[in-house]
Amino acid sequence: MARIYQTTNMGEARLRVALVSQGEADLLVHRVSSWGLAHGDALWYITRDKQDATAWLYFTSVGMAQIKICFVDSYGSAGWQDRGQEALRYRGRFG
Repeated sequence: MARIYQTTNMGEARLRVALVSQGEADLLVHRVSSWGLAHGDALWYITRDKQDATAWLYFTSVGMAQIKICFVDSYGSAGWQDRGQEALRYRGRFG
């Protein structure tokens, strides 16, 4: 389950992500409202408690990002996009 903590310190982050449009994203993410609904890499529960998190992220520019994401409104749209080998190494790192 993807429980995400957003850090303001790049050195503390496990992954650097950039917010982009849907057409540019490696991963389409749907934010869920409860801890139990978070699942896999694409359904995120954003937590304020870093001890509860499965991934610590730092939001940055596209040039510094390891993964490009876009938030989507539906469960069905969420998931990895076929964008090449670079993003494949990060599958399974959020949940």
